[in-house]
Amino acid sequence: MTEITKEYFAMQDLGRETMEHARSVLAPGMNLRELRAECEQYMLGHGADSFWWCGVGAFMFSGDETAVSVVPDTYEASDKRIGENDIITIDLSPQRRGVWGDFARTIILEDGKPVGDIAKIMNEEWRNGLFMEELLHETLLDIAREDMTFEDLHERINTLVEEKGYRNLDCLGNFGHSIEKRDEDRIYSEKGNARKLSSVSMFTFEPHISLPGSKYGFKQEDIYYFSDGRLKRM
Repeated sequence: MTEITKEYFAMQDLGRETMEHARSVLAPGMNLRELRAECEQYMLGHGADSFWWCGVGAFMFSGDETAVSVVPDTYEASDKRIGENDIITIDLSPQRRGVWGDFARTIILEDGKPVGDIAKIMNEEWRNGLFMEELLHETLLDIAREDMTFEDLHERINTLVEEKGYRNLDCLGNFGHSIEKRDEDRIYSEKGNARKLSSVSMFTFEPHISLPGSKYGFKQEDIYYFSDGRLKRM
């Protein structure tokens, strides 16, 4: 593993650690703006020197806002408070010396506490939505090949999303992007992108999905890379 790759692993691990910190402090009545500040302060205190995505380190939504997809420069954390039974999406973008992390999860609170085991989530829609996210990531690992194009990947994943009765919520219609040094250099898993997956060193996979007509959305994001011809999750 090269030093630069180790740096990327470190930033992605910081995303994981920050998400666990968010789980540990989440409580009913907490304001989303407070939670955003808590996450950003944690990242800056544990290795990040900045946030690569429009200067925002933690994008988060709860309840009926989780199905909303926005461009970063229009984002402001809501002042709404987290409920006893609630759904929260958190998307983290730590950065250190130009090296990005990109990590997102959907957290479910029931009876005032985060549920750690998806199978134990009582709300059927929320439980099934998180299982669907896991299926999409498992499918990515199963089908991705170095010579596959980003357009092919988009088509395969979009077909599966629709077959399972869900819809893609992303406002730009994609399922992820390449990891770069500059935000404007990113390419996307989208229709029309004939670049091969192996043409970039790393890319994210971040399906943002919901059931048609539902006010609840689900998101899970990880960084992937090829090693010895096989796709691996960072």
